Amino acid sequence: MAKKALLGQLSDTDIRLLRVFRAVVESGGFSAAELALNINRSTISRHIKDLEIRLGMVLCQRGRGGFALTTEGKQIYEAGLRMLAALDEFRGEVDGVHQRLRGSISLAIFDKTITNPKAFIGRCLQLFDDIAPDVTLELYIEPINEIERAVIDGRIQVGIIPSHRSSSSLDYMHLYDEQMYLYCGQDHPLFNAEPNTIDQTTILAHKYAGLSYHSPNMEQARTFALNRQANANDQEAIAMLILSGRYIGYLPEHYARNFVDQYSMRVIGAGTFEYPCQFSAITRRSPKPSRLTHTFLQTLRQAHSL
Repeated sequence: MAKKALLGQLSDTDIRLLRVFRAVVESGGFSAAELALNINRSTISRHIKDLEIRLGMVLCQRGRGGFALTTEGKQIYEAGLRMLAALDEFRGEVDGVHQRLRGSISLAIFDKTITNPKAFIGRCLQLFDDIAPDVTLELYIEPINEIERAVIDGRIQVGIIPSHRSSSSLDYMHLYDEQMYLYCGQDHPLFNAEPNTIDQTTILAHKYAGLSYHSPNMEQARTFALNRQANANDQEAIAMLILSGRYIGYLPEHYARNFVDQYSMRVIGAGTFEYPCQFSAITRRSPKPSRLTHTFLQTLRQAHSL
């Protein structure tokens, strides 16, 4: 006889318990989740225990060794993210039927965007708040691959990333551009070299620091066969490696400008080792964006066309 599933019909209590579990996982433990949930640790512990009983499995290890998900806990977490995203989308559709703009919307942006004079994200948020003052906004700064995955999974409604490879699961809307240059730090051997002495062979002889995931940065490193000796998950980490004087690396011109003005960095290989980046807003293709998400996209387009 087949074993009866412990979790029958999904109740409001189950959904609440899954939201608590998500907060615990994303906070990294029970104590850290107290602030996010505004409830005490003992209550959080009781909720997780109730969820484990409902599901008939242990979701996490807790104790002196710290917090860690079990294999089953990781699966439930991922499944719960998809389910909660679908619920939020349904709630947004219902609000759309009632011609209300309420609920929440999640936006994820690639790092070091705020100093780009062509990026008008702040203007977009202002316009959106004028239209939908009751909507709660969740804003994240994430690597490109994490943003793409979260949008496809439905955990994030809108992502803003540099275009690199297209996905059949995503729709793209171009927003703005930025210029990328190759830099070295003031303690690097090339910092005081004459520009006409820094040729391609010279640059390829030096250690290169680049992003560790697929991106325009990685594509350029492969195109030029740069001597990758360090990996980073964001551009601030690349800046730190450049400032060490041991590595060369790509940075957005607008972000590196302050370092250049302070004579702690300089551009090398201009004209050859440079490339433009096009930034796009991404949304998942199916199901179609809710009215709330569509409205946010409209404000993004408006902000970047003024």
